[in-house]
Amino acid sequence: MSLIRRYPLITFFVLACALSWWPWILYSFDLVPTPIVGFGPFLAALVVLALTRGKTGVVGLLRRMVRWRVGLQWYAAALGLPIGVTLTAAAINVFVLGAQPSSSAAELGGWSSLIPTFFILLLIPGLGGTWEEPGFRGYALPRLQIGRSALYAGLILGVLWSFWHLPFFITGFDHWNESVQLIAWTVVFTWLYNNTQGSVLLAMLMHAMSNTIGGSFASQMFSGADSVNLAWLRGALWCVVAIVLVIVYGSQQLSHKHHKQEDPVSEVSTASPRVV
Repeated sequence: MSLIRRYPLITFFVLACALSWWPWILYSFDLVPTPIVGFGPFLAALVVLALTRGKTGVVGLLRRMVRWRVGLQWYAAALGLPIGVTLTAAAINVFVLGAQPSSSAAELGGWSSLIPTFFILLLIPGLGGTWEEPGFRGYALPRLQIGRSALYAGLILGVLWSFWHLPFFITGFDHWNESVQLIAWTVVFTWLYNNTQGSVLLAMLMHAMSNTIGGSFASQMFSGADSVNLAWLRGALWCVVAIVLVIVYGSQQLSHKHHKQEDPVSEVSTASPRVV
């Protein structure tokens, strides 16, 4: 317990990997459909918070997961940015790089299937990456922002988040070049999180929309090299978005109106002494 209280963030990342990677071996034998359990980071955050802060810490995270009074413009950003980036990448892939949509594009069921897919990914833990957010954004990000600029904290988290996806990359579930997108995307998530006063809900909405429009729709339109090019294009466009946000909002806070969302209390200092 002393080590956990002293190194809560390290404990979180170790647990996030341990609680997420256990299906990796089973996946290699075709026993499970995915090499990662997507809600592992959420479970890791709950465990660390329960051990270091008790009920107060857990309830605080759960409250940030339902923080919805943030302004309509942030809902538009959370839902609109993934759609805009993905559709722009698909258009460049077709009209500039000459990609040919695969036959599966005609079997996607049209745009009407996107709405139920979005809510399934948003509400059901383990499907898509939505439930990574309470761990990486809700727990890790405000701690990484202590004593660091929002940009620097976002880049650190982006590298760690990319490492968490290692089983996806090794098994070929995802392209290695998507690590570029993850790092750039984390800067965008940091901007969204700081401007919504730490709303995990908005981060979950953006992640769910990106998985819906990118993973469940656009990525199925291409195969082979065209699919790889789409991943590169999405990563490049997210880099452009991240750079624009840094220029416009500044690297220190990534916000004009709000300070970066830092962990307000140190686990070590608030840990109640054990009475024997």
